[in-house]
Amino acid sequence: MHEHRTNFDFTGGLALTHAILLYHNGAGGRQGEAFASIHAVEHDDEGTPAIAAGTSLTRRHLRQWTEALGRTALPELLPENVLVAHSDMLVWWTPAQVRPAFFALSNPPPGLHRLSERTIVPVPYPAHLFVATRSRLGVYALPADHRPTADTGLRHSPILNVFADGRLCWGNVPKPATLGIASIAAFERAVFDSWSTHPNPGQDLTVTGRGGLVRLWDDLAAKGAKRFPVRRLKPFRAVAGHRGRQRSGMDIPEPLTVGTLIARGGR
Repeated sequence: MHEHRTNFDFTGGLALTHAILLYHNGAGGRQGEAFASIHAVEHDDEGTPAIAAGTSLTRRHLRQWTEALGRTALPELLPENVLVAHSDMLVWWTPAQVRPAFFALSNPPPGLHRLSERTIVPVPYPAHLFVATRSRLGVYALPADHRPTADTGLRHSPILNVFADGRLCWGNVPKPATLGIASIAAFERAVFDSWSTHPNPGQDLTVTGRGGLVRLWDDLAAKGAKRFPVRRLKPFRAVAGHRGRQRSGMDIPEPLTVGTLIARGGR
């Protein structure tokens, strides 16, 4: 067995006092049984630490250590566009605006006016909501160009690099390592500054009208439009299990709101 040592340089008089041991039955992922114990750390005459006998880790222990660790986090001034800044979730919005868009369609349909070849062209984007977690970046369009509230209903984003379930398709774009405010610019670059090559499966079903997303973007680019027709974006509906009204004997999920999305952990 190889011995691995990690040394931490602390300031402020911090010392090693406790250790938490995690046990799992090896089933992997979130399945199977798990157990945790907390142990005092004892030091011999030479200062060498050793883990002493422990007890079961309780919720009280977790609260105590979470509060203590939280006091070490530096306060951060939140920009006006940030709705949630949490260690596991970052939520912000961007207003509607004209931006350069990067199109390199792999199989352009016939009859396009501006997007038949690789091009960078200014197009109007609707206001957007972004929900970054440790496992995904959700991208959603907003129905109006102002700061959303918990009751604001979400729409499908028309951006070609977004899946129909709201997830960004990262491709070969590097993901930001943290969820801090400083990472917002990198998340937005991944969304707005990537080359769009094709609609993702199901995306053409998220807009109304004829022609699908590619022809919609082509029309906006050809006309030099300044405002995106948000009315053409369908409401984003909750996943199965969050039932709404019925039609023809089938459950129709309720439209997803900002508050519900945040309460569900960004999914």
